[in-house]
Amino acid sequence: MGVGFAVTGGREGWTRTLLTAVGVGLGVALLLLTTAIPGALGARDDRGRGRDELAGRVRQAAENTLLVGTIDTTYKGDEIRGRALRAEGPRAPIPPGLSRLPAPGEMVVSPALADLLASKRGALLKERLPYRTAGRIAERGLIGPDDLAFYLGSEALTGESSSVVRITAFGNDFPAEKLDPRLLLLVVVMFVVLLMPVAVLIATAVRFGGERRDRRLAALRLVGADARTTRWIAAGEALAGSLFGLLFGLGFFLIGRQMTDVAAAFDLSIFPSDLDPSLPPVVLVALAVPAAAVAVTLFALRSVMIEPLGVVRTGTPARRRVWWRLLLPVVGVALLLPLIRRGADAGEFNRGQVIGGTVFLLLGVTALLPWLVEAVVARLGGGRVPWQLAVRRLQLGSGSAARSINGIAVAVAGAIALQMLFMGIENDYVKETGQDPGRAQMSVTSNGQLGGDRVTEITDRIRQTKGVRSAFGRAGTRIGDRADNPAEGASLTIGTCDTLRELARIDRCADGDSFIIEPVGSSDRIVGGMKLAAGRQVVIDPSYGMTGLPASRTPWLIPATAVTVPGRVDASGMLYDGVLATPGSVPAAATRNLTYSLHVRIDPTVPDARDLVRNTAARVDPLSTVNDLSWTRESRRFANVRTALFIGTAVVLLLIGASLLVTMLEQLRERRKLLSVLVAFGTRRSTLSWSILCQTAVPVALGLLLAAVTGVGLGAALLKMVTRPFAVDWSGMALMSGIAAGVVLLVTVLSLPPLWRLMRPDGLRTE
Repeated sequence: MGVGFAVTGGREGWTRTLLTAVGVGLGVALLLLTTAIPGALGARDDRGRGRDELAGRVRQAAENTLLVGTIDTTYKGDEIRGRALRAEGPRAPIPPGLSRLPAPGEMVVSPALADLLASKRGALLKERLPYRTAGRIAERGLIGPDDLAFYLGSEALTGESSSVVRITAFGNDFPAEKLDPRLLLLVVVMFVVLLMPVAVLIATAVRFGGERRDRRLAALRLVGADARTTRWIAAGEALAGSLFGLLFGLGFFLIGRQMTDVAAAFDLSIFPSDLDPSLPPVVLVALAVPAAAVAVTLFALRSVMIEPLGVVRTGTPARRRVWWRLLLPVVGVALLLPLIRRGADAGEFNRGQVIGGTVFLLLGVTALLPWLVEAVVARLGGGRVPWQLAVRRLQLGSGSAARSINGIAVAVAGAIALQMLFMGIENDYVKETGQDPGRAQMSVTSNGQLGGDRVTEITDRIRQTKGVRSAFGRAGTRIGDRADNPAEGASLTIGTCDTLRELARIDRCADGDSFIIEPVGSSDRIVGGMKLAAGRQVVIDPSYGMTGLPASRTPWLIPATAVTVPGRVDASGMLYDGVLATPGSVPAAATRNLTYSLHVRIDPTVPDARDLVRNTAARVDPLSTVNDLSWTRESRRFANVRTALFIGTAVVLLLIGASLLVTMLEQLRERRKLLSVLVAFGTRRSTLSWSILCQTAVPVALGLLLAAVTGVGLGAALLKMVTRPFAVDWSGMALMSGIAAGVVLLVTVLSLPPLWRLMRPDGLRTE
């Protein structure tokens, strides 16, 4: 009978069922999206590992080998993955997503990179990649639709370079690195915090139309139904709404997973096909939502007396009891307390206890908020007419107002706790690099074996680039006691006097001079197992003792005039050791196979100066690596978790806003006759509009206050678990509370036009 009332109750019944279905559907859509996220991230990771060059590395060329050079670059802050390829035989492996290897001078690009190159924004990048586009990388070779990647065919690659690898297959067989306990705790709490508001909103949605439903149940009692039957009929109506909500949720999910732009806005690129939830969670959602709808309805009717002549709820409600509501946070604290005492000594946290404790603490918000609202509004007094209307309405029945704010309160409480945990562990994942962007803003390096003239040419070309103030280039090789003992040795750095002054504290310098850097913590000048001294005979070994690299070892006598000088940390944060030499102090034969490194100072007033440097570097040495220097470096995993939190928070806030709008429209629809009576008696529309705003503001303020207290308490517990000092991010708390209040205010403003349409005297008509 309940299901029948839901689908055959005429316009009134269909409207009520539709509102319930929309509210439940929004929650179901987010549940499906959440269950699909782990699989989507796993698919991204699998495709990323599948295109790595770590699994099939070999030393000798063969019919099935491929040379791969890394030519990654960055354009306007976006990272671009690039690989140069050269087949050494007919059976060379083909990268995932390609049908064939590109010919020399050809490149195969991702769709996103093709669009960028074709746009005005990509004009400078097109100069950096002036190759002919021969095709597109297929989906299985990309981690996401916004992935910027390309493969370039190149005849210039040789196996005689440390910057080029030889492989027989693509892939990465190394086991994936596990999350450390602190990040794992963060992820677990994040999922609980994001899903709890969804559960609260679903529970709120299935109670839509409660007052009208109770009047119908009273009519059923009048025709002979007993109390138990009426409760199960009400549960049947809720069940029908939840079943329709499952269908709506599936539709919302299918629409929402096509909106990958939301994830792209947070630098997370996901193919819609990756958002494919596995069967067990889908079945769990399909069973849990209808069961929860029935359980919530029966629980809501436990204190309602439905009699043939009406519903007792319309009278003065009994005061809510607080003792059992306090049990929920107490249970949460009891579950978290053992973990708090153990702290980080346990290594791994019991996920069940963490989830259970967090859930009970957040459930405490939903249980305490109705009692808090009722207790406060009971003590509110008179004022202007809008305030009196709002207060009286809340005094007569504050339950629906508190329920509509529960989702916001839970979301804010969880966000405050997560923000405290983020702030507490952030320093563990954001490390100082030791670099000094004040001395240089970019570095250009290469492990390719180049001649000294080539290194000078590259330095000059970089120095002449528009937007470059100065460039300090140095070449590197290795010296040792004997050519057959590469394990013992030190570095030899060659550069101009200005360059060497960046690496050591040098007073006087001219071409032909050389210097020995004083070893840190060593009084006998032993570096790399060998003793450095002026006049000592050494061997310059550019192969660094590695096979497969060119070996043009050259004897060299460290000049007797070499001066020992203290080293100096360069702009990259490196402290050099070994020998520093000007070009005139080393034999020409020793400068045939060198690595190089440049530090570049940028003119900040020149637009796109960094990209102009990268363009020059790509022209003069495609295998060079160009990096921006920065004070700190953040862990990529920590950044990924934070990105996921931002995306989840944005989606949850959108869901809460949509659900609040549906809830408010449902409440206005139920009060249509009351509003019409007030208008018929001459109440102004502005008065009613302000009363609605006041009626919303009181529960919101109390909900945010309760959320702040609960969030700080949960955050303190989480910080204790990771042995971090208690600290509250007051600005973050104010921001989250402001966003939540803004969402409620926006929803209230959006509900005003329907409110004005309902405020008409003809709303008194009835049948």
